[in-house]
Amino acid sequence: MNIIITISITAFIVLYAGLFKAKKALLPLTVVGLLTALGFTAAAWNGNAVHFGMMQTDNFALAFSGVCIIGTLLIFLLTQNYFHSKSDNIAEYYTLILFALAGMIMMVSYKNMAMLFVGLEIMSVSLYILAGIRKKDFASNEASLKYFLMGAFSTGFLLFGITLIYGASGSFDLDKIQAYLVDNNKAISPIFYPGVILMMIGLCFKIGAAPFHFWTPDVYEGSPTLITTFMSTVVKTAGFAAFLRLFADVFAPLHDFWVVPLIVIVCLTLFIGNVTALFQKNFKRMLAYSSISHAGYLLFSLVVLSANSENNVLVYAAAYTFASIIAFAVLILVKQKTGNDSFESFNGLGKKNPLVALALTVAMLSLAGIPLTAGFIGKYLMFLNVMGEYQTLLVAFAILNALVGFYYYFKVIVAMWFKDGAEIELSTPAQYKVVLIISVAITLILGIYPAIILNLI
Repeated sequence: MNIIITISITAFIVLYAGLFKAKKALLPLTVVGLLTALGFTAAAWNGNAVHFGMMQTDNFALAFSGVCIIGTLLIFLLTQNYFHSKSDNIAEYYTLILFALAGMIMMVSYKNMAMLFVGLEIMSVSLYILAGIRKKDFASNEASLKYFLMGAFSTGFLLFGITLIYGASGSFDLDKIQAYLVDNNKAISPIFYPGVILMMIGLCFKIGAAPFHFWTPDVYEGSPTLITTFMSTVVKTAGFAAFLRLFADVFAPLHDFWVVPLIVIVCLTLFIGNVTALFQKNFKRMLAYSSISHAGYLLFSLVVLSANSENNVLVYAAAYTFASIIAFAVLILVKQKTGNDSFESFNGLGKKNPLVALALTVAMLSLAGIPLTAGFIGKYLMFLNVMGEYQTLLVAFAILNALVGFYYYFKVIVAMWFKDGAEIELSTPAQYKVVLIISVAITLILGIYPAIILNLI
């Protein structure tokens, strides 16, 4: 609870600092607030406290909260000169991101369906505004409108599913719903089953899984790049944590019922995400479609439920988050210099900016799942989780799709190191260097020694 309170208070302090024109204080205040929240996260480890019967700060919630806070902190370090060029009122950017983070902490800690909905909406409303915050940019306006309409549509599915589950079980509490499912003296109500499917659809919208992914490319492309970074990393991590808490724990007794539609969603997500990313000429749009494919890999953790499912998702989410932060950070630098984000903008980048190009190379290798990177460990754990019986066919299908991913990730590497271009020299602020170094270090450390977080939960 202290984590949410700290983040919320920080958001209000930053907002008032903006009103008093204290622009230089915004980033330091935010960093201090997030570090304090991270300290509360560490202090609560193994506490397993329950707050008002609505939230539970167990190790699952704390581990994912830690990833979300660290990811957000790194993204804030990328704000140097970025928000200043977009608006004079930059405090609203900071405040909305912090409120979105507070909503995400609720999503990974909920113990009651009502808290899941509240957290989801706090996060979503903040993101709707952030996506369209560039009022004079038509692409940003379009992104916000599409995100709002599709978000409202998916919320309807989620609420209808919650309503049916409440009607069948008589409770919003996760423990009571689970007890209802395992009670042998009661027959499960027929309305419970469509409730589960509707909740699956609603959460698939939020994480960008196919065929509920149509909003993702346009919203990611039209939003400010730093907001896209936030949505495709931290937001996705929180969404999967909420998905996993509900289906791996509460709905586990009905696994045989909902695993079939889930496998269909996994296959569609992998195929559509990878094949469509293959034909993109825009780096930012490619990252948007590749994020769809990564949603498919993350859903592997639910195809076969095991004691390691939660840890596997944590490793994969961390690997994807930090590699994507590197990719978007370099994209921001390149776009500020060249004015566009096509693959050609990266031509010759390695000759004038070897360290930046090396960081992006590590990120692309991790996203592709090459050994000695965190991405390889994440994919390996996901594939290992579903091996056996008919699931071997699913793993073979996923590996074929991963091979497709090699092509579009390596396009960037080839452009940087083997193609001639303008050989632009990037101006890399110190904060960007810090973010790149930290993210590369985490990516390589998790790839070489994943045991650091492998058994964390």
